[in-house]
Amino acid sequence: MIDLSSNILSFAGAGSVTAIALAALLLRVSLGGLFLAHAYLKYFIFTPKGAAGFFASLGVPGWFAYLTIAAETLGGIALIVGFQTSLVALLLIPTLLGATILAHAKNGFWFTNENGGWEYPAFWTIALFVQVLLGSGALALTA
Repeated sequence: MIDLSSNILSFAGAGSVTAIALAALLLRVSLGGLFLAHAYLKYFIFTPKGAAGFFASLGVPGWFAYLTIAAETLGGIALIVGFQTSLVALLLIPTLLGATILAHAKNGFWFTNENGGWEYPAFWTIALFVQVLLGSGALALTA
């Protein structure tokens, strides 16, 4: 069993890293990459105009799509580099709650259902809550 608070990795002259710090780093970079991937999808594949139309079809003002693309882009970058990680993760939670409730809840639980159920975005929301609790972890711009 790994003692999560003990040092498990040492960098020459840079101190040691705990399992918790590495876990926070891995989660942070993974979440950031996923947010950037979804921003890319909305910007280059669906296009901002298409994303705005989709948001409108859900009863959400189309301009929320532009706000979402900006949040996913800036939030994704901030998470990857570890800038104000807990705050950024907290601020991104409404994006995922909106996706869970407005876009996926009506499709059932399983994400493999037609148009995707709420399983995946709900898990992603929980992962953001965990990131808020863990903080930035290793190799972050800010603690």
